[in-house]
Amino acid sequence: MAADRDPLSDGADGRDDVNEGDRDGTRTTPLPFRAAVDALRSARLRPQIEVEPTPAPKRLAPFAYALEATVVDGEQELADGRLVLLHDPAGHDAWRGTFRLVTLIRAELEPEMAVDPLLPDVCWSWLTGALQARGLTYGEPSGTVTRASSHYFGGLSARPAASQIEIRASWTPREGLGGVPDTGAHLAAWCDLLAQVAGLPPAGPGDASVVTLPQRRGPQSR
Repeated sequence: MAADRDPLSDGADGRDDVNEGDRDGTRTTPLPFRAAVDALRSARLRPQIEVEPTPAPKRLAPFAYALEATVVDGEQELADGRLVLLHDPAGHDAWRGTFRLVTLIRAELEPEMAVDPLLPDVCWSWLTGALQARGLTYGEPSGTVTRASSHYFGGLSARPAASQIEIRASWTPREGLGGVPDTGAHLAAWCDLLAQVAGLPPAGPGDASVVTLPQRRGPQSR
């Protein structure tokens, strides 16, 4: 379905506004979408996660808004991701709603962790668990968890082997009053997932049950 296409593969024209996807500029931005975007912009998140707007994909829905985030520890980047909010006022059969959230998250892993056969299931449970931990209702979840390894040869042979985990997912947030989903809470849950994949400790007492990944080799310098 359209919402499950990679949002990073769709072109964007560089605009940072809530009318992204309105190609001719004549469509009025729906109030539910504007309210959902305002909630994303005003959400308070843990300081280790740097979030900023980024150009949204233009062909996934009539309206779209995107954020990108990086988990930082001092001068090191531990993980990164992108979250896209899609809106089709007419509704979408595959979504079973008028809103859809689409995400891509990436982080480096120790090679021995990458070969753990349970890792994909665990990572997917982190996504659903993050949403459930914040009491969020959602539908039609789908996605993939991919493990990739890189080995270096020749002039690059001094570099250690590297492994990466990648989570691509989408889900339909439940719409509340006025047809507006609680996008601020969904963003917070997404940041919980991003922090968990990065191996950060729980943010507070309520997150004490979170199981994090061990320290990964060679985080990227900023």
